[in-house]
Amino acid sequence: MSGWDEGAVYYSDQAQFPHGADHEQAATRHTVLRKFKEFIRNFARPNEPNVFPYRESLIQNPKFLLVNLSDLLTYDKDQDLRELLRKNPSDYLPLFETAAAEVNANLKSRVAGETGEMEEPQTGEVQILLKSEEDPVSMRSLGAQYISKLVKISGITIAASRTKAKATYVHLVCKNCKNMKIVPCRPGLGGAIVPRSCDHVAQMGETPCPIDPWLVVPDRSKYVDQQTLKLQENPEDVPTGELPRNMLLSVDRHLVQTIVPGTRLTIMGIYSIFQAAKSSSNHKGAVAVRQPYIRVVGIEETNEATRGPANFTMEEIEEFKKFASEGNVYENICSKIAPSIFGHDNVKKAVACLLFGGSRKTLPDGVRLRGDINVLLLGDPSTAKSQFLKFVEKTAPIAVYTSGKGSSAAGLTASVIRDNSTREFYLEGGAMVLADGGVVCIDEFDKMRPEDRVAIHEAMEQQTISIAKAGITTVLNSRTSVLAAANPPSGRYDDLKTAQDNIDLQTTILSRFDLIFIVKDVRMFSQDKIIASHIIKVHASANANNDPRDPKEDNWLKKYIQYCRTTSQPRLSDAAATLLQESYVKIRQDMRRQANETGESTAVPITVRQLEAIVRLSESLAKMRLSNVANDNDVQEAIRLFNNSTMDAAKSGLNQHINLTPEMANEIKQAESQIKRRMGIGSHLSERRLIDDLTRMGINESTVRRALIIMHQRDEVEYKRERRVIVRKA
Repeated sequence: MSGWDEGAVYYSDQAQFPHGADHEQAATRHTVLRKFKEFIRNFARPNEPNVFPYRESLIQNPKFLLVNLSDLLTYDKDQDLRELLRKNPSDYLPLFETAAAEVNANLKSRVAGETGEMEEPQTGEVQILLKSEEDPVSMRSLGAQYISKLVKISGITIAASRTKAKATYVHLVCKNCKNMKIVPCRPGLGGAIVPRSCDHVAQMGETPCPIDPWLVVPDRSKYVDQQTLKLQENPEDVPTGELPRNMLLSVDRHLVQTIVPGTRLTIMGIYSIFQAAKSSSNHKGAVAVRQPYIRVVGIEETNEATRGPANFTMEEIEEFKKFASEGNVYENICSKIAPSIFGHDNVKKAVACLLFGGSRKTLPDGVRLRGDINVLLLGDPSTAKSQFLKFVEKTAPIAVYTSGKGSSAAGLTASVIRDNSTREFYLEGGAMVLADGGVVCIDEFDKMRPEDRVAIHEAMEQQTISIAKAGITTVLNSRTSVLAAANPPSGRYDDLKTAQDNIDLQTTILSRFDLIFIVKDVRMFSQDKIIASHIIKVHASANANNDPRDPKEDNWLKKYIQYCRTTSQPRLSDAAATLLQESYVKIRQDMRRQANETGESTAVPITVRQLEAIVRLSESLAKMRLSNVANDNDVQEAIRLFNNSTMDAAKSGLNQHINLTPEMANEIKQAESQIKRRMGIGSHLSERRLIDDLTRMGINESTVRRALIIMHQRDEVEYKRERRVIVRKA
């Protein structure tokens, strides 16, 4: 076990306080202290002159005091306290804390006087926390010019260490003359400066104290709690192609253990430097090289509601409300989604619903129901699936894009990592945790390893991620929508196979998707012509239209989505609820009847989750209009979307002989009779030869294949030798 003060106690010949300190400095410090005390006692906001917020909050909670820097500016215009705190916070923050402690003591002593016993109250320490309204600076721009200044940065915590005890005053004893000395410790990650010599003057016959006589007495020293956090840049602020930077934070006293990994923070702190304990071996010669860290003096959690540019201007809100009150909001929004992609109207509507999301509910017994909508796009290559994912990544207020092959279970959920310097384990959140409150786009969903795909199950339904690894047991939030794109196992969607073979994902994961779209590449002359002209037009006019409106459009949609998500939490109306109930029961009956007819269950299960999916879709449609009630029309549109996506997927493929046209059915019948004529019961024949013979007779090859598959389903023929040879059974 490493020593408690290892690498953090430094020796110095200088005395702790230089005696010849000039008196003017002391005088200014005194005036500043007095100013701070007056500020805490007398500050009142202009609109309510008789309310003293800081005095009240000290009486309510004497442990810490949250000060807004703009209040300091309004209170004291001439000699700027705020600038002093900005320029050298490490000098003036302790003064501020002293002032708060003294004011606190004065507030208490009066109360003690009324009981009749005049006793001095115990003055506890008061921790000052700062906050300000200014914009945070980027983590990349923090350089040497910011050292020991006050900075404000925002990011996402990826790791939190255990709580440690940090000495504020170190108790020393001289090993020769048992003289006591108390030395203050530098705050943050700094150490104590221990003097080299004892100031005891040796009497006659005494041995004089040697050099470096001081021993540390850990039991008598004073301590505060301290914890280190790791803050990483927000994913949306990282420039393309760069790795996200991270910053070490040190929090103490009342801020300890208020933050869990995965939280988004905006912090005020003092940009400081420390000498890393382990780095001395690497940089033997580099005495002057120090590591930067931030000593936190104020934390604001940017939760989902206030994330990003949540302070909308009045004009924007007016514009949003005007847009929402028009009759065709739904069509307008869908036309703004992926405008460069032709067709796919239902997919665009589903993506719009996914971006707006339903409303999250917490039941009285503490059960949470998710409000996020998950969509799976399954289908042929070159049907613009990845383009949709890229569009959502740009448009959603928070989005993370990963590819299925390149991401592991730990990368999607959370990983346990060992810290190099302290050798202790800590958690780092993965994609699902970082996108909390946003969208995760997973491309190539079918190429993921099955054991990695299982990791997403919990995140998709319960919206948490539980971890029990390396002595860390915890639950992280991952309230995200999942938009996944996948190809069928054979690469293309094969109409000759059943839906089960085409989709080839487990029902456990399929039931967690609210909408499943099968995107087919249909070869139709008229449609191909329109698509070709559309794509050529997109390519030809790509750089020509220098329309200044386009980036603003994207941004406008992003802001509108954010505004809708923060302000509106719709619920179903009674009429809509009745309608939905009847539709769901009817869908279940149809499914049961179909399962009885074909004798096998559908590839996509229809369960209570699908009912909740329709509820969420209806809520998101109401949210687009900024309405608080989802009505019948919303439910009907949600059911229509559901029928066009998931129900079609469940009915697709070859289970249904119903969707054959009469001519095709006739052709297949003919082909069957020809096959039976060619093959006696029990005879073998190669599939290739059979198909060649029948095509010479003028029967289409695909019809023959279909007939064979149908006969195979009825168990009239069977395949041998890797499906090359056909055997007719009785």
